[in-house]
Amino acid sequence: MKIIKKLLKWIIGIVGVLIIAAYIFDYDYILKGVRVVYFTGHVTAFIDDYPYFENDTIKKGNHTDVWAKHKNYNTINPTTRLTETNDEFGTVAYMIIKNDSIFYEWYADGYSVDSKTNSFSMAKSITSSLLGKAIMDGYIKSLDQPVGDFYPEFKDTKTTVGDLSSMSSGLDWMEHYTSPFSITARANYDDDLAETILNQKVIKTPGKEFEYLSGSTQLLGMVIEKAAQTKLSDYLSESFWQPLGAKSDALWQLDDDENQLAKAFCCISSNARDFARFGKLYKNHGKWNGRQILDSSFVAKATTNRFEGQPYGYGFWISDYMDKHIFLMRGILGQYVITIPEDDVIIVRLGHHRSAEMIDSFPIDYYIYIDEAYEMLGL
Repeated sequence: MKIIKKLLKWIIGIVGVLIIAAYIFDYDYILKGVRVVYFTGHVTAFIDDYPYFENDTIKKGNHTDVWAKHKNYNTINPTTRLTETNDEFGTVAYMIIKNDSIFYEWYADGYSVDSKTNSFSMAKSITSSLLGKAIMDGYIKSLDQPVGDFYPEFKDTKTTVGDLSSMSSGLDWMEHYTSPFSITARANYDDDLAETILNQKVIKTPGKEFEYLSGSTQLLGMVIEKAAQTKLSDYLSESFWQPLGAKSDALWQLDDDENQLAKAFCCISSNARDFARFGKLYKNHGKWNGRQILDSSFVAKATTNRFEGQPYGYGFWISDYMDKHIFLMRGILGQYVITIPEDDVIIVRLGHHRSAEMIDSFPIDYYIYIDEAYEMLGL
């Protein structure tokens, strides 16, 4: 018994020293990560995490633009392969929109049309949309405006806002999702996100090649917020959420309740139908019900590869699957808003996991969600 007591004292002492060291050396964000992830029974980020963070509200307007339902709404059964894939990767929402009408939608037990789940990196597409809007509103001159115009920390660099949006910033950032010591983990759990980002250095020539870095989008969000002189959540609400007739308020995670900086690189919690509105907006060249919400030239540029052979435009992933021009919003756990303008099809999938196996920069499940939608549509 004495040995056990001594062992417990040693363990408690070691844990105490580690906690103190974490605070001393500015790694206390790891403690929050442990509390949010492991203490809730998870081993990594999860789609229902928003209650564990501070959030800003993205407010809906007084009018909801209700999605039309296709004449064959939910009359076609899901394919066996789709059902198996949904089960395997924990899909919670799957929706097919054809000709701007919902053809099919399905929600897992415990989830519904109104359920909020984390967008993860689909938020990068939304942040880039806010860049397009800020240019349209005159807050930012163009995609070529230097970041140094907004933050003196970057005044001696050539990085532009367009470089941030197109993932060619040249920032000294290591995109890593499993190490608790990575800057990506720090960005997600730290309480001073601005400090983390503004300590970044430009170490590569910007605007030359694609390199996916969450820090690029976070800095972009900070630029937009500074240029528009309003919080990202408010700017998103007035620029898109309300004009697009979103049904529900959404949430945007913050670094903490004191700094209240939105995580521009991730973490908008909303539902499948409201996320799908961005697919429709971009498919229709920035127009919504006849109103030009976003400049069509920005939409065209955002949904076209900036660099030859690289699957990314400005905030959107680009795919040529089935020899079609496809653009999509994409999150780390298999969050997708897939838009195929040629066939007037939008596919939304939200869920817990995605395939670890990749083909041409895309997880295998991405292709399955398209294949089975086309099978169900008879295309």
